[in-house]
Amino acid sequence: MGLAVLILMALRGVNILVAALVASLIVAVTNQLGMAETLLEYFPTGPLGAFTFAGQFFILFLTGAIFGKMMSTSGAAASVANAITEWLGVKRTILVTVLACGILTYGGVVLFVVIFTMYPLGIALMREANLPKRLFCGAVALGAGTFTMTALPGTPSIHNVIAASALGTDLFAGISPGLVGALVMFAGGMAYLEWQWGKARAAGEGYESNQRDVEMEQLAPKMKHGPSWQMALVPLAIVLGTILVPRLSVAVGLVGEETPMLGQLFTFANSQPIVWPSFALVLGSIFSVLFFASLRERSMEALGAGANDSVMPLLNTAAVIGFGGVVTQTEGFATFAQAVIGLDLPPLVSVAASVSVVSGIVGSASGGLQIFMQTFGETYLAMGVDPQALHRVAALASGGLDSLPHSGAVIAMLTIMGLKHREAYRDIFVVTVLIPVIATIAAIGVAVLVY
Repeated sequence: MGLAVLILMALRGVNILVAALVASLIVAVTNQLGMAETLLEYFPTGPLGAFTFAGQFFILFLTGAIFGKMMSTSGAAASVANAITEWLGVKRTILVTVLACGILTYGGVVLFVVIFTMYPLGIALMREANLPKRLFCGAVALGAGTFTMTALPGTPSIHNVIAASALGTDLFAGISPGLVGALVMFAGGMAYLEWQWGKARAAGEGYESNQRDVEMEQLAPKMKHGPSWQMALVPLAIVLGTILVPRLSVAVGLVGEETPMLGQLFTFANSQPIVWPSFALVLGSIFSVLFFASLRERSMEALGAGANDSVMPLLNTAAVIGFGGVVTQTEGFATFAQAVIGLDLPPLVSVAASVSVVSGIVGSASGGLQIFMQTFGETYLAMGVDPQALHRVAALASGGLDSLPHSGAVIAMLTIMGLKHREAYRDIFVVTVLIPVIATIAAIGVAVLVY
C-alpha cells in the first residue's frame, strides 16, 4: 500500500519529501509499527534514516553541486558541448549529446547541472537536425544517467561512493565488469536511439518546439561566452586526476606506504571514498575560479547557488532512503530478505536481483543501493562474494529498475524539458532500464570469470 501511494504521488508530481513521508506513515499504520518510532527513529535517524544518509554524504553532494555550478556559470560546460558539436556536426546530434553529457558527468558535474547545460544548447541542435525531442531526452538520459553513473571505474558519482564506503573498496573496484557494462550501455543505447531516429525520419517525425524550449533557449546566448574548450577541460581533468593519480601510483608501485610525503597522502586518498572525491571537486572548483576570468566576479554567487542546488537532491534522495528505512522494519521486508538470500541462484545474480527490486521500489538508484548495502552487503560478503565484484555488480544493478516511471530523476528531466511520460518515457525506459539490465548480466559474466 505504501509503495503504491509513493508511486502514484510521484507520478502526479507531488513533492518527493511529502510523498516519502506519507508513504512511510501508511507503511507504519498497515504494519503496526509505532508511530513515534517511525517518525523519530526509523525514518529520520535509523541505520537507513533520511538524515543518517544526508549526514554521511552531505559533503559529496555539496562539493559536487558547487563544482557543477562553477562549470555552468563560467560557460565551461557549454564550451565542452559546443566543441564536441563542432567536431562531430549536427547530423550526429545524438552522439554529440551522449558524449557531452558523459564527459561532464564523469568529470564530476552533477546530473541536473548537465541537463540545464545541455538543454538550451540542444534546442538549436534539435531544430537544425530535425531530431524529435523525445530522442534528445533519451540521449541526455543515456549520457548522464547510465554508464558514467554506475559502470565506469573512478567516477565520483554517489553510487560509486556508496558502494565503496559500504564495502571498503575504492572507486575503481570491478574495473573489468565495469568497462564491459559501460560498453554495453553506450553501444546498446546509441544503436537504439539511432535506429529510432531513422524510423522517425521515415515517418516524417521531427522536432517540435514547446513553451519550455522558448524559455530555456534564452539561456543559450549567456553560455556561449565561455572559455575555450581546452581550458574548459582543465577543471574536469583536475577532478579526475586527483582521484586517479593516487590509485594508479600505488597500483603500479611508484608510491608505497613508506614513500616520503606521498605515501601517507595516497594511502589516505585510496581509503577515503567520500572525503577524497569531495576534495577533488573542491580543487576543481578552485581552479575554475582561477582559470576562468568570467567566473571570478561571480564566484561567490556561484558558490552560494551551488550550495543551494545541493540541498534538494540530497533531501530528495534522503527522503526515499528514509522510506526504505521504514520498510525494512516490517515483517514483509524480513520475509523478502530471507527469500532473496535463500534463492537457488549464483550469488552475483542474487545480488543483481535484490538490488534491482529495492531500487525499483524506491525509484532511486542511490537509495536502492544504500538500502541494499546496509541490509544485504555483509551477508553476501560472508557468502564469499568478492568485494570488487559485489561493488560493481551492485552499482550496475542499481541503475536499472530505478528509472521506472515514478523515478524522481525521470520526472524531473521530463518536467525540465516540458515532456509527458507518454511522449518520451518509452525511449528513456529502453536506454536507462532495459539496456542497463542487459549490461548488468554481461558484467556478471565477466565478474564470474575474473573474480
